[in-house]
Amino acid sequence: MAQQSEIRYLTAPAIDTKKKKYCRFKKSGIKYIDYKDPEFLKKFLNEQGKILPRRITGTSLKFQRRVAQAVKRARHLALLPFVTDMMK
Repeated sequence: MAQQSEIRYLTAPAIDTKKKKYCRFKKSGIKYIDYKDPEFLKKFLNEQGKILPRRITGTSLKFQRRVAQAVKRARHLALLPFVTDMMK
């Protein structure tokens, strides 16, 4: 009466199927990132006001550089804060 323990699942085991990241600028056909639009640029900042990396946003290298430059220009003109506690 020695049985081997079988592993049975009530549901199928969850396999992480991650969605493919895409560059929203290439997909939308955006050529120019406007530094005078702080609401759009806030999508690329975390709660402390730091610029989010490419691996999180999925932005291509070319547009990540443009986003960084636009954020820095907006900070210089006081459209965005340099540091903050809770931005969003």
